[in-house]
Parts: sequence; structure tokens; C-alpha cells
Amino acid sequence: MFAIETHVALAILIPLLGAIGIALAGKAPNIRETVTLVTAGLLFANVLTIVPHVLAGEVLVYELAAILPGLSLTLNVEPLGMTFAVVASSLWIVNSVYSIGYMRGNKENKQTRFYICFAIALSATMGIAFAGNLLTLFVFYEVLTLSTYPLVTHKGNEAALKGGRIYLGILISTSIGLLLPAIIWVWVETGTLDFTKGGILAGHFGPVASGILLFLFMYGIGKAALMPIHRWLPSAMVAPTPVSALLHAVAVVKAGVFSVLKVSIYIFGVDFLASVNTLEILTWIASFTLIAASVIAMTKDNLKARLAYSTVSQLAYIVLAASLATPMAMTGGALQIVMHAFGKITLFFCAGAIYTAVKKTEISDMRGLGRQMPVTFIAFFIGALSIIGIPPLGGSWSKFYIMLGAVEADQLFVLGVLLISSLLNIGYLMPIVIRGFFYPPLGSSDPKVAVGQEISFLSRDKIREAPILCVLPPAFTAMMCIVLFLFIDPIYQMILPIVLP
Repeated sequence: MFAIETHVALAILIPLLGAIGIALAGKAPNIRETVTLVTAGLLFANVLTIVPHVLAGEVLVYELAAILPGLSLTLNVEPLGMTFAVVASSLWIVNSVYSIGYMRGNKENKQTRFYICFAIALSATMGIAFAGNLLTLFVFYEVLTLSTYPLVTHKGNEAALKGGRIYLGILISTSIGLLLPAIIWVWVETGTLDFTKGGILAGHFGPVASGILLFLFMYGIGKAALMPIHRWLPSAMVAPTPVSALLHAVAVVKAGVFSVLKVSIYIFGVDFLASVNTLEILTWIASFTLIAASVIAMTKDNLKARLAYSTVSQLAYIVLAASLATPMAMTGGALQIVMHAFGKITLFFCAGAIYTAVKKTEISDMRGLGRQMPVTFIAFFIGALSIIGIPPLGGSWSKFYIMLGAVEADQLFVLGVLLISSLLNIGYLMPIVIRGFFYPPLGSSDPKVAVGQEISFLSRDKIREAPILCVLPPAFTAMMCIVLFLFIDPIYQMILPIVLP
């Protein structure tokens, strides 16, 4: 048996070993994909072994490498990172099943490279989740960017290469140009980069310096997609749908907003953050991003583009929660990481299933498809309701706690922002479902017929769902959106220690 600290290191090592196994089995697709699924399962099981120790309040530290005296690459598990690790590792299993159906169903090229890069990205994600200090976070943050670049450019055409250049250019330039200077500044002023409950900046940074540092972090963490550095996310939608699901739900954007929360709680500290004089500006920027991205989403006819701008908006909820700097808001932001992951991966799975089954990408071409693909569109409907924040779906909890945080911070205008956002969410998501179920298919009409001669709304012989491996994953994640609403308490209890004094 391994010591529990070793299991923390194994969370990074298991996906890397899996990547090697995938490479070795590259010429045998069945073995390659078995290795992928086994690796994903082992990672999830390994992560679950750590959970009880974190719930018991144990401190789990594993030093990967010493760099300088007092500075090392270190893993340190705390409740927020534990929550992120459980979400990412569990969704890798679901996404792997979906990827097999999608990649085979669409006869995609370079599938071995696809699965290898996916595994490396999950290793980096675990490193981010369990990072014990800013240096470790930065290193794995960069590995995640580099490992997902081949996934974004997977198709190899001009559109993919252009999207990849924007993706890599924005994420690398923000992290090197803004995040790295912020980290160095913190090291020079405080002599430590360790994530510490209550923060490390108090007594070291004055009002002006702390305000500048806040924006270096918020925009240096480009994966959080605050406007105007959000363009990398829509540009990356040229990638295959399983990659879009990885970007939006499993790893990349979640790594961004997770890092925002982690820096807010463990570097600034909730109390010190509340005193930063530019914090209200960040609240307004997050509010603007939240509304503006939703408005842009309503103008997009391409389904993945609409979902991409939806993600920009939904990520802003988490930055908004951090900017409110109250325990309830931070709780809501942490819950949003979980709830958005399951809701948004459902929507992207459904988009990919539609493309695999009928090769439709534009919403205007999806009239009547709900009658042909009822399971897919029902799953989309459930995921959309969770994103909107309607009970009894999990997304309602995160919005509720952020609203409580706004009241707690006496920022009542945020309640109006959240209400407008929810209405806009309805405006860009519900028409897709309505068009799918209640509009006649393109090129057809609904002539009146004699009583008793009506055609059934759903006709079994006309159902054209995608392959089963593209249908079961969104059905499962849609069901989880309901389960997460009903069983919120274990997640809440996991998150609660991060906001307790």
C-alpha cells in the first residue's frame, strides 16, 4: 500500500503512464482505447482514495522537486483543489467513452495523438488542482496550454491552424506577460509563494500595489476568459467536439477559474481581498463580460460558437464571485465550477452527437431534429436548464450562493446582473430545444389531416440518434445535473472549510 501522500503524486503520474501506453498501442485501436478507459478509471479511483483524508482535515504534501531554498514544485491537497480534481477525473471517464464514439463515428485522423494529448492534459490538470504554491501552478498551467494546442489544431486545416495560433498566442502571452510578473512580485515582497489559508499579502502590499497585482492575476490567468482576452475560447471551437468538452468542462477553462478562486482565497485572502481598492472595478468587468458574452451568444447560428460564448459568460460568474470577496460568494464560485462542468459538457456532447448523426452545425438547420434525436435533445434541455439555473438542476445552487454573496457584500446591483443573465441564457438556449421539437423539419410542412390520421410527434422508425457511445454520455451527465441538485450537501461540506475562518 502507498502512503496517502504518494497517491497525490500518482494523480499526476497515472495519466502520463497512460499516455505512454496509448502511444505503444497506437496501431491497435481497441487496445489503445482500452488503455485510455483503464487509465481514466484508475485516475478517478486514485483521486477518490484521497477524498476521506481531505474531509478529515489532514494536510497532504508531496514535494516533486526543490528549486531554491524555500521554493519548490510542491503538491498540497486542500478542499477546493480536491473538488476540482474529483470533477475533472470523473468527467475524463465520460469524455473518453464519448470520444471513442465520436472519433470513430466521424472517422477522424490522428486518433492516437488525440488520446495521448488528452492524457497529458489531464496530468497537468491534476497538477493545477493539487498545486501547493504559485510556481507549481504556473508550471502545470503552461503544460496544460501546450498539451491542448495539438488538440485545438487536430484537423490540420487552415481554420484549425488559425484557431490554434490565437489560442496559443493569447494564453502564452497573458501567462508570460502578466501572470509570471505577478508571481515574481509576490515572491520578492513576501518571500513565499505558498498557498496559505487567509492569504500571504497582508502587511506586504499597500492599496495601490494590491490593486495592480489583482489585475495582473485576473488577466494573467487568461484561461478564465475575461473580456477582452476571451477570443481564444471561441477560436478553439474549430477542434473536434470532445476537445471542446475538454476545454469547457473538464480542464482548460475550469483550470482558469479554479486558479482565480485559488489565488483569491489562498494568496490574497478573503478579508484582504475585500480591502483592495480596485475590487469593485473587477466586479463591473465580470458583470460586463457576463452580460456581453450572453448577448453575443444570441447572435451566433453555429451551435458550438453559441456554446463557446455561453461559457465566456458562465466563467464570469466565478470571477464575479471572487470579486465579491465574501464567504457565500466564494462558495457559489466553487459550486459553479462543479455545476457548470456537468451542464456544459452535456451541451457540447449533444452538439457533437448532432454533428455525428446528421452533420448539422447551424442552429437554423436543426428544425425538427428533436423528433429524430429525442434522447439527445432531452439531454440538451436538461443541461440548458442547469446552465440557466432553474431548480431542480444543480446550476441553481451556484447561482443562489452567488446571489447570497452579493447581498452579503451589499452589491445589490449584482442581483440585477444575475437576473438579466438568466433571462439571456433562456434566450439563447431554449430556442434550440423549441426549434428541435416543435418546428417542422426543413423542406417540410405540417398540413392538416383528418382526425385519427395524425402522425405521431415521435415516430420510432424516424429516430436517427448518433452511435450509442455518443448518446449515453450526455444522457448520463444530464442525469447528474439532477443528482447534483438533490445531493448538494456532500459537495457543500467539501467546500465549506475554504471559507471558514
